[in-house]
Amino acid sequence: MNKPELLVTPISVDDIKPLALAGADAFIIGEQRYGLRLAGEFTREDVKKAIEIAHIHGKKVYVAMNAIFHNEKVEELSDYVKFLKEVCADAIVFGDPAVLMTVRENAPNMKLHWNTETTATNWYACNYWGRKGAKRAVLARELSMDEIIEIKKHAEVEIEVQVHGMTCMFQSKRSLIGNYFEYQGNVMEIQNKKYGKNMFLHDQERNNKYPIFEDENGTHIMSPNDICIIDELSEMIDAGIDSFKIDGVLKSSDYILEVTKKYRKAIDLCVTDRNQYEELKDAWVEEIEAIQPPNRPLDTGFFFKETVY
Repeated sequence: MNKPELLVTPISVDDIKPLALAGADAFIIGEQRYGLRLAGEFTREDVKKAIEIAHIHGKKVYVAMNAIFHNEKVEELSDYVKFLKEVCADAIVFGDPAVLMTVRENAPNMKLHWNTETTATNWYACNYWGRKGAKRAVLARELSMDEIIEIKKHAEVEIEVQVHGMTCMFQSKRSLIGNYFEYQGNVMEIQNKKYGKNMFLHDQERNNKYPIFEDENGTHIMSPNDICIIDELSEMIDAGIDSFKIDGVLKSSDYILEVTKKYRKAIDLCVTDRNQYEELKDAWVEEIEAIQPPNRPLDTGFFFKETVY
């Protein structure tokens, strides 16, 4: 039985070594100019250092270039791709075909992970982008467990699934928060509000608080709950899912580290000692609940929701 990769999103270069020692197999990093909803901002120098540290510990680093690129940014892509080739990034995560074409021209041996956030919902689409050069497809978060397993059965590429953390419900390229305050007559400059962790949309009817932030890629509204399926990994492991992702956006380094440790234990035991995994899995959920931030209850996302066609 293959053991899935444990993929984690660090906040800074300083997180790489502790997370590697905690059991993370790979990391997604990048800068918001090219990547969407990253847990932390990594300059080029940070990317270089992170890759060096990760490789010393036998880990991989994937760099996010999954933003939507308008014409004014397309000319920049070749320089960034050449840089990632020079520093030996293990893969580039992309959604926009402009990145695919740029990699073909400037780094033809670079591995590509296809991630359009919401449209990787069937095995045909995954295999299509596989034929175009992608080695992995990152599945949409709105899929059920049965749909994920069905996709994996027919996929010709690696399959990545998010197993922990918040998800994006809405993105607009417009600066909706800034525009709202301007409409009210208040000029408010949005400066990295993503890292302020203090902006919410409050739905009084559902009693939900949705984290919201603006960055260079526009406005992002996140889910009111965090996915946590540390107790439901067995079906996907048996199906051969290639990578489990812990998304640490809007979380602290300490939180990400503790969650990584627990998922490392869970994955290892699920593969080597299924009975012990079954005995311990509920305790892991309780331990994660104990360190959850306020207003961030855990749920199972769409994994067990009935799909209506």
